[in-house]
Amino acid sequence: MAEGLSVKPARAITWSEVASREAALVQRCAAGDDDACGELVSEHQRMVHQLALHLLGDYNEALDLSQEVFLRVFRTIHRFRGQSALRTWIYRIVVNQARNRMRWWRRRYRAQQVSLDEHIRNHGDLPAPGNPAAPDRLFGQKQLAARIWKALDGLPFDQKSAIVLREIDGLSYDEIAFSLGIAVGTVKSRLARAREALRAQLRDV
Repeated sequence: MAEGLSVKPARAITWSEVASREAALVQRCAAGDDDACGELVSEHQRMVHQLALHLLGDYNEALDLSQEVFLRVFRTIHRFRGQSALRTWIYRIVVNQARNRMRWWRRRYRAQQVSLDEHIRNHGDLPAPGNPAAPDRLFGQKQLAARIWKALDGLPFDQKSAIVLREIDGLSYDEIAFSLGIAVGTVKSRLARAREALRAQLRDV
């Protein structure tokens, strides 16, 4: 579907639909409860850092961004009213902060990609199912992972964020729509373009 067409936005989730424990945690954080804030960070920090790493491709930049994200979370959590799951709301903040950082890089003419070796070293290979592979197979998997990350890094940020949220983090279309602040139809069109671009890059794999 063309991105410019009018499409029905994702249905907002009401506060009453949010799990009671999550609602209580949010209310405690909004009230300035340090223990609750620590609990929220502990539950979500791995997810935040991994998403930042997937979007930025740099381990240290992802750490810095993670700190910015949680500062933003605690500055604005009093506004959270269960319009989504808490995790999805945090995803939205990560994507927005990552987009802002990418724009900052571009304004200063910084290269947007790190070396593939560094990306694989910091991020790790794609998970391989089954039994441990022989050395030659592991080498082949590392090469394939490098090709895939290079293809991902070459996508426009909007397409890359959509494909990461769908294929790596496993979000639903509705969750992606909320995280990116777009309609579900736009999510599908971005995913279609991203997959087409990845297929073209990986045609010989």
